[in-house]
Amino acid sequence: METKELLEKIGFNVIQGRVNAEDEGFDEGFEGQPGVVELVKEAIADEVDPKVIVVEGLTKAMEVVGEKFESQEYLIPDMLASAECVGAAMDLLSPHLIKSGVESKGKFVIATVAGDLHDIGKNIVAIMLKGQGYEVIDLGNDVATQSIVDEMKKNEAPFLGLSALLTTTMREMEGVIKRLQEEGVRDSVKVFIGGAPTSQEYAEKIGADAHCRDAFQLIDMLKASAQ
Repeated sequence: METKELLEKIGFNVIQGRVNAEDEGFDEGFEGQPGVVELVKEAIADEVDPKVIVVEGLTKAMEVVGEKFESQEYLIPDMLASAECVGAAMDLLSPHLIKSGVESKGKFVIATVAGDLHDIGKNIVAIMLKGQGYEVIDLGNDVATQSIVDEMKKNEAPFLGLSALLTTTMREMEGVIKRLQEEGVRDSVKVFIGGAPTSQEYAEKIGADAHCRDAFQLIDMLKASAQ
């Protein structure tokens, strides 16, 4: 298969949410055909530049998924299925990206704050960040404030993403920012917050750098700040 066709098929299957050949797909009827995993393996075997696979195959496809999500054609489960495709592809591609000398855009610590067990949104963000070339340190959910700050210091990470889905737990975000200040690392960290009850106003109130309504807005913000 030609490289262009292979990349298009990878992108198509990301949009369909087909991790492997067993998956049916958003439009159905694709079961048995190669999914993202099989196609990425083929591209690696064909010695396609891993960075090209990421940019042309994965990132472009997730931009389409983002548009479908914005227009409400896709719901969260559909977006999660596509994000899982990117995650599986990145697991295959990571060693090849390192080998080919693709530099990380920086360490990005991400966590759902203490008391909150929701992690679907955080997981989508983590996968998207990996697809953009960030070294993601995902601490999981219900993470204690001190644990988050300790990880930031240990990894000297310039980026922190905090997620909460409950109004009762989003207050923990302010505690994290205060602790970063107390331990003298706040000025070297960009803090992004997200989750249903959060807002730009709340971000400003607690001293976060930005509020992101979803993974796509976060990626746009990071691209804009890197220019």
